[in-house]
Amino acid sequence: MGQSPANMPGIDSLGGGQVIIKTPTKFFLVSGSSEGFSLLNAFDGALMASGVGDTNLVRMSSILPPGCEEIKPPPVSLPQGALVPVAYASINSDVPGEIISSAVAIGIPKDASLAGLIMEYSARENENIVLEQVKKMVAKGMEMRSREIKEIMAISATYKVLAVGAVFAGVVLWD
Repeated sequence: MGQSPANMPGIDSLGGGQVIIKTPTKFFLVSGSSEGFSLLNAFDGALMASGVGDTNLVRMSSILPPGCEEIKPPPVSLPQGALVPVAYASINSDVPGEIISSAVAIGIPKDASLAGLIMEYSARENENIVLEQVKKMVAKGMEMRSREIKEIMAISATYKVLAVGAVFAGVVLWD
């Protein structure tokens, strides 16, 4: 049997105790695309093009903390090697001529005390199709949570593959 959270070191069960990782208070949107030597090199190039290539991305599920504020424009550079929480979509291809697209969208609730919602979507489709789909996903997710939407923000990347390509779109959480 596993330990309950109350019995685990560094974790307090529901009562105002320690949190292992600080909850972010800011966010920004990034996207990029790249050609590469290999699928992984193309993905790395898309990360570099989006400004997060020299960081350690920590993929997270899709909740924007309550009251999080957008950093605009995004920081010019993040500390190299930093652990960076991010919700992201990506896709790669080695089919010349193929169109690939990724997008993320954020549902910002009218009530700033409630969490927002981030959705990610990638497909071998044109950018407008991917953007439309990810925005619908946010709207449905917010509806499931009975949260009124103040705003839906989105960013995307699309690319026509030459030999090997990748696209990346993400919501970076920061403090």
